[in-house]
Amino acid sequence: MASTKNVTELIFTGLFEDPEVQRVCFVVFLPVYLATVVGNGLIVLTVKVSQNLHSPMYFFLSYLSLVEISYSSTVAPKFIADLLSKVKTISLEGCVAQIFFFHFFGVAEIFLLVVMAYDRYVAICKPLHYMNIMSHQLCHRLVAGSFLGGFVHSIIQILITIQLPFCGPNVIDHYFCDLQPLFKLACTDTSVEGLIVLANSGLIALCSFLILVTSYIVILVNLRNHSAEGRRKAFSTCASHITVVLLFFGPAIFLYMRPSSTFTEDKLVAVFYTVVTPMLNPIIYTLRNAEVKIAMRRLWDKKENSGME
Repeated sequence: MASTKNVTELIFTGLFEDPEVQRVCFVVFLPVYLATVVGNGLIVLTVKVSQNLHSPMYFFLSYLSLVEISYSSTVAPKFIADLLSKVKTISLEGCVAQIFFFHFFGVAEIFLLVVMAYDRYVAICKPLHYMNIMSHQLCHRLVAGSFLGGFVHSIIQILITIQLPFCGPNVIDHYFCDLQPLFKLACTDTSVEGLIVLANSGLIALCSFLILVTSYIVILVNLRNHSAEGRRKAFSTCASHITVVLLFFGPAIFLYMRPSSTFTEDKLVAVFYTVVTPMLNPIIYTLRNAEVKIAMRRLWDKKENSGME
């Protein structure tokens, strides 16, 4: 079967076929991607240099922002460049690499969101033991575990993919490489592989989402025992996290927990969680978090003062 792998280059159909619409998309999505990199990069920098943001919550937030940059960068630059190309091509090796890093950073983000929910659970439900439980060492282990989980998940996906024979056609009905569109090009029945991928991707997303929902129900129940000011502050922080969770998991569950299709609507949903959502996360966290806004303002003032000297 390996000898039939004579496809070396793949062609994307893209998001839209109309060149005018593609140019409009280029003008829209290029600033969105740049805002993603700058916004999330600013959060990473702010957390690193600000003494007031060295708590576990902001430690995890900085890694989430770092993952957002990496996650978006596996798809967005190629997608945006292709909007100005007549023929959108990628090598088979490049396609496999894109699948690996897309799933690696995507699942790492899922686990980081679960870790952040656990951090909020400990902070609200066990405040007296918070610093002992969420030690510096545990925080690093939880982040390392998130990346390890993403790596194991991606390796499984890639081991399934590289065994498939690709002998033509070579046109992917999508704007980036993902497993289901690629499986349709294989010269063999991929129903078993499809089920394994559904179990691997879908169950991780679904189980993590259920864990997150359960944890926030427990947190909201425990908030009844706090003062009005404590409830307001805790709810503000949790609301930001819940919003990010819904923005990330909603489209992902919609696409991965149902049979695949080639509808343009599916591609638009994919654009939302690969390009738009990573830009929204820093906005959500900074708009609802006074400490981050204050730290960013101090960072900006420090930069202006150093520039004037």
